Amino acid sequence: MDWDGCMKNLSDATFIIPLRIDSVDRVRNIITIVGFILETFDAKVIIKEVDAKPVFEEYALPQIAEYLEGKTNNLTHIFEKSDDNIFYRMQIINEMLSIVETDIVFNYDCDVLLKKETYEKSSQMIRDGYDIVYPYGFGQYQKQVYVNDEIVSEFLNELDFSILDSNSKINDAQYGHVQVLSKKSYFDAGMENENFRGSSPEDKERFYRFTELGYNVGRINEFVYHMEHSRGANSWPISIQTNPYMHSNFLLWEEIQKMTKEELREYYNTQNYLKKYK
Repeated sequence: MDWDGCMKNLSDATFIIPLRIDSVDRVRNIITIVGFILETFDAKVIIKEVDAKPVFEEYALPQIAEYLEGKTNNLTHIFEKSDDNIFYRMQIINEMLSIVETDIVFNYDCDVLLKKETYEKSSQMIRDGYDIVYPYGFGQYQKQVYVNDEIVSEFLNELDFSILDSNSKINDAQYGHVQVLSKKSYFDAGMENENFRGSSPEDKERFYRFTELGYNVGRINEFVYHMEHSRGANSWPISIQTNPYMHSNFLLWEEIQKMTKEELREYYNTQNYLKKYK
């Protein structure tokens, strides 16, 4: 399908996607979301894959390039070799954020999609003065999508969300999935908190922090599509079995909630990890 004539310009936006591919489903998912984003928008995409081997480059990138007919200039893939079982998501996001050159940033999960109009509306809200936008409603605004290769191929050929609708069920959405941010505000608010390691309440903390510090927080009551997948060690819900840092993460989360606004601002102005990105 030739969308060149109706492509919407998001040239002032960059999608940053932390990645560790722990199942075949996630190979298919990252092909789908990156293919959709780059086919639909003139936006930048940065993927940082931290793993024992570059699964994305070997299995996903060739199929994305074929789908886009070689037009992958807006895609940057960074691979960092690591044998650490814990996926250090917050640091990986910050490392990508530090090289973003656009004013708008999508902090983006590797399994989610939004309707085209939702990307556009949330980006415009940032241009209009919002600091962070949640481009989906709070509550029953997640569509869990169950796909196979045939369904994905049909979707990428047609770019028709009714294909996903007919293979989905409604579930809860709150603070994860994807956030759209002003890059300036993201830095000003302390970026991602690297004191959280592995799976943690960082999604709740991010919303809490931006709200408590008085940033302009927006939300759009639309659906987020989550492409379901089998789960490896770093994609299960939070548990002590999958993340040995869980206890310390929650202690930190409790400590942050006890801070006054002034203490919270001071905390995020003085974190050691920020020195790497100044």
